[in-house]
Amino acid sequence: MAVKKPNKFPQTAAIKRIVKRCSSFGKKHGYDDVPKGHFVVYVGENRSRYIIPISWLAHPEFQYLLQRAEEEFGFSHDLGLTIPCEEVVFRSLTAMIG
Repeated sequence: MAVKKPNKFPQTAAIKRIVKRCSSFGKKHGYDDVPKGHFVVYVGENRSRYIIPISWLAHPEFQYLLQRAEEEFGFSHDLGLTIPCEEVVFRSLTAMIG
C-alpha cells in the first residue's frame, strides 16, 4: 500500500479555485489586460485594482491576506477577490514580495 506524502500547501486546492474564480471574473467583466500567470485583486475602501503574479500565492504574507479575505468576504461572490487592507499596506507588502 502506497503512503501519500503530506501536502506542503494544504490550501493548494483552495488557491486553485480562487485563481480560477478570479480569472473567470475578469473575462466575464471584459478585462482582457490580465497577462497569463497573473490575476486581479481589489484592495482598500476604493477597491483599487491590482494585477499580481500567481507566484505570489506561495508567499506566507500573501496567504495571510487571502485568509483575511476569506474570513471577511468569503470566496463565493461576484465582486472579484477583495483584499481587506489599506492600499498603503498592500503596496508595502507587494514591494517586499516582488
